[in-house]
Order: sequence, then C-alpha cells, then structure tokens
Amino acid sequence: MTPFGARLRALREARRITLAELAASLHVSPAYLSALEHGHRGRPSPGLVHQVNEFFGLIWDDAEEMVRLARLSHPRVVVDTAGLSPEATAFANRLARDIRRLPPKAIAALTAVLDTLPPEG
Repeated sequence: MTPFGARLRALREARRITLAELAASLHVSPAYLSALEHGHRGRPSPGLVHQVNEFFGLIWDDAEEMVRLARLSHPRVVVDTAGLSPEATAFANRLARDIRRLPPKAIAALTAVLDTLPPEG
C-alpha cells in the first residue's frame, strides 16, 4: 500500500463510501482505485488528486497533504547512486532487496535518521 492509497482508503472508510461509489464520482474504474489503494499502480495524476480533494472537501493543509502523499507514492522507486560511494550503492541495493523484511520499528528508525538531514537546497 502507498501513502496516498492508505489515506484514500481511510477517507473512504471514515465516510462510509464504497470503492465503486468513489470510482463512479471520479469517473475511473473501481479496479483502478483498488490498484491505487493497494500500491499496484503508480502515483496518481495531479488531476486525480485534485478530484479526490474536491470529492472529500479537502482544503488548505489537508489538500496539500494529499498532493505530498501522491508524490511519495510511486511503488517502484529507482535510486541513482552514480557518483556516490561504494557503501551507498551497496546500501541502496541491500535496501531494495530486504525492504519487505524490515519490521515497522526498523522503518521508523531509518525514517527518523533521514528526518535529521538538513533540507536540500
């Protein structure tokens, strides 16, 4: 499941809206929405994110959060380690191989480390 998919499902369930009802309102197929929720489709288009925000009446910070989650929701990530150290390349490859086996606490710990990095720019 992707971050966007998890949030979309939570919004649907909180408002007791079926996948078929939401799909009809957004003019997409229920299969497509299901694939989005389960992380079997790439990140949604900006237009679809806008439609979701309108459907659920999300504005300001909530709408921006959906845009942010959509950006983070590509299920097949490519990591370019060209020009980085051999250790960085090995780490990226090992993460790709083992990410499915990481427990939630380990993912949270790695995320906390990344959160300490200064902003890019």
